[in-house]
Amino acid sequence: MLHRRTQSGFTLIELIIVMTIIAILATLAVPYFAGAIKHAREAVLREDLQTMRMAIDSYTMDKQKAPQSLDDLVQDGYLRVIPEDPMTHSKDTWVTDTSDAMYSLDETEPGISDVHSGSDEQGSDGQPYSAW
Repeated sequence: MLHRRTQSGFTLIELIIVMTIIAILATLAVPYFAGAIKHAREAVLREDLQTMRMAIDSYTMDKQKAPQSLDDLVQDGYLRVIPEDPMTHSKDTWVTDTSDAMYSLDETEPGISDVHSGSDEQGSDGQPYSAW
């Protein structure tokens, strides 16, 4: 009686076909993934800018003067920490606008009136992040 050995495993052709299918799927997924990352960073930037602008306005109204730096907002409890700019990955690249205009009759000292990202890149809306 002859015993036949059954061979198990994949042939080279089957492995090549599977690897080709995986490569095609990866090629399709990478641009979508990159777009999703950019969209998420933009959402974080919008939220951080809104939070810091609200803190600047609250500080200005409460203290009757605008903050002189973003650190003033942290020291006086208006922000827990200065957030990291999601576009530059640094806390030190925020660009602040200083205004000499007084926003209230009780305001005694001008200071920071707005904050922007320090990134030179373009957003998905066509405007640079530094203009948001």
